[in-house]
This record gives sequence, structure tokens and C-alpha cells, in this order.
Amino acid sequence: MVRWIIFILIFVVIDIYAFQAFRTISKNIWLSILYWAITFAVIGNFIFRLYGLSRGDFGNAQAFAFGYLLALIVPKLLILGIMFAEDIFRVPQAIFRYFTEGPNSDVKYMPSRRAFISKIALGIAAIPFGAILYGIYKGKYNFKVLNYTLTFEDLPEAFDGYKLTQISDVHSGSFDDVEKVKYAIDLINQQQSDVILFTGDMVNNEAKEMKPYIEVFNKLKAKDGLFSVLGNHDYGDYIRWESDEAKAQNLQDLKQIQKEIGFDLLLNESRYLEKNGQKIALIGVENWGAGGFKKVGDLKKAVSNINKDDFKILMSHDPSHWEKQVIDDDYHYHLTLSGHTHGMQFGIEIPGWFKWSPVKWRYKYWAGIYEQLGQYINVNRGFGYLGFPGRVGIWPEITVIELKKGSKTV
Repeated sequence: MVRWIIFILIFVVIDIYAFQAFRTISKNIWLSILYWAITFAVIGNFIFRLYGLSRGDFGNAQAFAFGYLLALIVPKLLILGIMFAEDIFRVPQAIFRYFTEGPNSDVKYMPSRRAFISKIALGIAAIPFGAILYGIYKGKYNFKVLNYTLTFEDLPEAFDGYKLTQISDVHSGSFDDVEKVKYAIDLINQQQSDVILFTGDMVNNEAKEMKPYIEVFNKLKAKDGLFSVLGNHDYGDYIRWESDEAKAQNLQDLKQIQKEIGFDLLLNESRYLEKNGQKIALIGVENWGAGGFKKVGDLKKAVSNINKDDFKILMSHDPSHWEKQVIDDDYHYHLTLSGHTHGMQFGIEIPGWFKWSPVKWRYKYWAGIYEQLGQYINVNRGFGYLGFPGRVGIWPEITVIELKKGSKTV
């Protein structure tokens, strides 16, 4: 009850300012009614949908309720900031008038709000409002193919020009448009990479989320095969299960689904990719994440059947694993592929020049290519989405990496 009271009070304060800006521009009673009708509908829907979380579920209805709440509250917070800044000047003027003119009920001490300030506030607020709605309805399926070329001196010559496609964080339980997913699968196949690598989080919680998409994903094709690892959401740790056996069965079902699709699931193990008598090592670990995430990845076990001097590609869902354990490991992992962060599904990015997201304050390596000690990691921004039912500025990603033999990375 206390939390609800605080929640409502916060909205009251925000709307006091937001509605002042609105009323400064228009006195139309019907527009005012529409303003409050939309506000109460969005907040009421959010509160109502929260009851769907009683089992720990977070389905599409809850996600959209949360998305609409963000679309409502973020613009109003910007309005609040601008209008409050105006009050920094209005309030001292009111105090000055009060003491210079004396108490008089006929005198209006507080200066009127200036219309152009309200117009600026509403104009600025329209930007995130439109961006969030675009992210919900279009941005989450705005798939981008990002191409990188990485050059290594010790890459076997047979693999010069070898192409791999990485996808990550499918989160199939969040999808609401199978045709857009089919489009993305076709886009992956169009890259004609030698191998396809999936770096975890196929579902939000339950294996059954993936069943409607098995026939979509089993269209994935690569001449050297499809390989995958598990992400933190694949273990079913974020909902309540009727028994430990049910949870264990869910994981087995998910492994079987990956097999049906055609993925070779690497559970702290390795494979060799061979070409013209030469080979590179592909290593896959189970999830290992800093900050309270599941730590079942066993790097030493995963490389027990490969040689230290092999050229190595590591698949590890959480980039914190690379930071905490992989970089300084004496085996030297040439390329690590991760996901997990989603780029927070929100940020500003100008390819090749600038990228920013609040997730950078949580993860040092959060999107794109990074290099340390002659080793590279690509942190994929994710194929799907979770929680917020959209993407703003950080689009769903299909990564294509070409390996080249040489001394310089382009």
C-alpha cells in the first residue's frame, strides 16, 4: 500500500507540471478531458496488468503496459524539468512582489507561465514520446546487419576470408509478429556465412515459448553448421516452478528444441571447424555472469580437448565473463562472442562514430567490438527484446564477422 501511495504521489507531482504546460497552450476543455483520459487509462492499465505478475510471469500484456507507461512518463518528466526550471525564476519574483507590495488578495504575485516556455517543453517532450512509440511498433523489428573484418597474424591460411554470423538473445516469448521474425531469418541466410553462432537466451523463461518458432528457425542454413550456448534466461531461474523436476524438464525440453532447429549446443565443450586440412577451435561455455548471475560456465572444462596454440573462438553469453576470466587466461582466446546486454534496447548510436546507452554504467563492454591484449570480443545487441516491448536507437542485430589473415584489423 505504501508503494502504491508513493507511486501515485509521484504521478500527481509530474502531472501537475505537465498539465500546466498543456493548459498554457490550450484552454479547450475537450483536449483537457482527452489528456486526463489517456493518463488514467495508461496508469490504470499498468496497475491492472501488474496483477499478472503474481506467478512471476512477464508476458506481452505486462510488457506493453510498461511500454505505454514509459511513453507517458518520460515525456512528462522532461516537461517537469523545464517547467520547474521556469519556476526557479517565477518563485523569487512572487516572493519579491509579496514583500514589496504587501499582502493583498487582489494582487497576483506569481507571474504567469510564458507560452513559449510551455511550447518548448511540449516540443522537446514530443521527441521521446514519438521515439518510444516507434520503438514499440517498429524499432523492435528494425533488424540491422553489422559487418566487421578482424585480422589475425596466426589465423590458419585456409580460414582467410572465413565468415561467421552471430545472433544472440532471441527471447522468443516476447515476439508478437512471426512474419517479421521470418524476415530476420531470411536476412541471416542472405549473409551466406560459413557458420552461424547463437550466444544464448533463446527464451524468456520457458521452453514452450520457442515452439511456435521452431519451423521458422530451422530454416537457418550454414555449410559448416549451427552452434549455440545457453544464456541466463534459458535456465528458467526467473519464474516459480511447481517442482525442481519441472524446472529440470524445462531445460531438457529447451535443449531438445535447439537440436530440432539444428543447433549443436555446446555445454562447456568444444568443436573443431576444419577446412583444407586446417582447423580452428570453437568453444562454448554455459552462462557465467558477474553481479549475481548464474555461474556454471567452466572454461577449463570447455578447452580440455583442444590445444593451447589453436586459433580459438569462444562463445560466452555474458561479456562480464570475458572481462573477469577470459582476457587474462593463458590460453589466449582470439575472438569471444557474447550478448546479454541488449544495449539496454535504448540509446543513441551513429555507426562508426558515436554510441551511448545507460547500460554502459553497468557493463564496460556492452555493444560492438572491443580489443584487449590482442584479443577481441563482439557484444551483440540482441535479436529480440525483453521487458520493454521495443527498441529505441539500439536496433536488433545480426553480426557478420569476416576473419582475415594479416597484421592489421580494418
